[in-house]
Amino acid sequence: MSQDAEFRRYQVSGRVQGVFFRVSTAERASSLGLSGRVKNLANGRVEIVAFGDPDKLGLLEAWLHQGPPSARVDSVTAEEISAESAGDLVPGRFLAC
Repeated sequence: MSQDAEFRRYQVSGRVQGVFFRVSTAERASSLGLSGRVKNLANGRVEIVAFGDPDKLGLLEAWLHQGPPSARVDSVTAEEISAESAGDLVPGRFLAC
């Protein structure tokens, strides 16, 4: 990844579990060339940790506000995080956990 690459964490709330949100997010992020992971949280939200070009992260964030057709997104929070906070990400892969 380039030196300009960033790490970001997103949390999405609404009807986002059981509606293919994780798989759809992983597919969208992969198509943008991002690395990272997406997982369901116990509180009903979905968490995304992504690494890559800031412009591509912006495109992912815009998509997160809609999600897949069966989802209802109420809110999306985003924060830039450090590489250490991101944990172990597999370069070139976006995993749905």
